[in-house]
Amino acid sequence: MTNARDKALELVENGIVSAEDMLTMALKYMSTDDVEDMLDANELSERFMDEEEDIDCDDGDDGYALASAGFGTDEDYGGYDYE
Repeated sequence: MTNARDKALELVENGIVSAEDMLTMALKYMSTDDVEDMLDANELSERFMDEEEDIDCDDGDDGYALASAGFGTDEDYGGYDYE
């Protein structure tokens, strides 16, 4: 039996669905409590935010979404070769 999480990530990695679309599908499927728990588990809930802290992200960057999901970017793993 295939792990559904792995399958979802594979769909994004293979370009069948964008990371943004996958995120939207997941958030629409999850209950508000599920989303709240997920944010808290990843230290993104209000209790972890300073008043002046601002999350720096580019919503249009699929690499950011994958990095946020724990998959990092090529740059995170030394994948860029600047010669």
